[in-house]
Amino acid sequence: MELFWLFLTLPFLETSVSMPQGLQRLLPPTHLSWRARAQIIGGEEAPKKEWPWQVSLREQEDYEEEVFWKHFCSGSLIHPEWVLTAASCFSNVEPSSYRVQLREQHLYYEDNLMSLSKIVVHSNFTFENEGSDIALLKLTESVQFSNQVQPIKLPAASQNFSNTECWVTGWEILSPPFSLKQVQVPIFDNHDCDRLYHKVSTTAESTRIIPEDMICAGKKGHDICEGDIGSPLVCKVEDSWLQAGVASWVENCGESSNRPGVYTNILKYLDWIQKNIQ
Repeated sequence: MELFWLFLTLPFLETSVSMPQGLQRLLPPTHLSWRARAQIIGGEEAPKKEWPWQVSLREQEDYEEEVFWKHFCSGSLIHPEWVLTAASCFSNVEPSSYRVQLREQHLYYEDNLMSLSKIVVHSNFTFENEGSDIALLKLTESVQFSNQVQPIKLPAASQNFSNTECWVTGWEILSPPFSLKQVQVPIFDNHDCDRLYHKVSTTAESTRIIPEDMICAGKKGHDICEGDIGSPLVCKVEDSWLQAGVASWVENCGESSNRPGVYTNILKYLDWIQKNIQ
């Protein structure tokens, strides 16, 4: 057992980040959920002052008579009181079951968790690969913006993200120090993406695998993985960052996969978002 914990803590020998008290005991790898099997592929640690809208979603986990709020999905701050994420993150919509952590360079190290008053899951959502994978979380208190915490802008309905610089961000959740990672990803044509997924599927060619309300982004060795669900796909348009998508699903992510990650297309849900946050 002592050798096991020594192995877990080896990453800290090369970092100046101090391990939070009790983290070893509360977060052994064997207790990570299915969403924690993998994370950003081909990424690097994000600069500390970048991506100020990044949000960590937490769910309660009991371990050896202790309560721990474990990261399970990501999201983005779009308003002083609202977070945007994926509907597929939630097995139930009871606000008290969850917490939110605003921009944090390393998960768990400087937690200041916020509670929720409402979870709004799109009424058409059933499964992530069938579309409408989008949800809104209302915070119990308004966020005070700072250099570290800022909302991401939503695009105009006429926005075209083709040939723009786009990035996706998510935390490394398999081992300490749980750093925020970033990776640049190209936007993929929906029909080309659909054809790629059909090549390894028994689904009839006449049936779309990639719904019209979703977009694809990524390339071989640069992509999302299961641990990045809910993460924002953001693109730089002129001098502004705009959110283009919400990470929804990916198949067989990894260095060898040539099928890009699939995201809910924000452009298809602008009216729904505005209606719910008013």
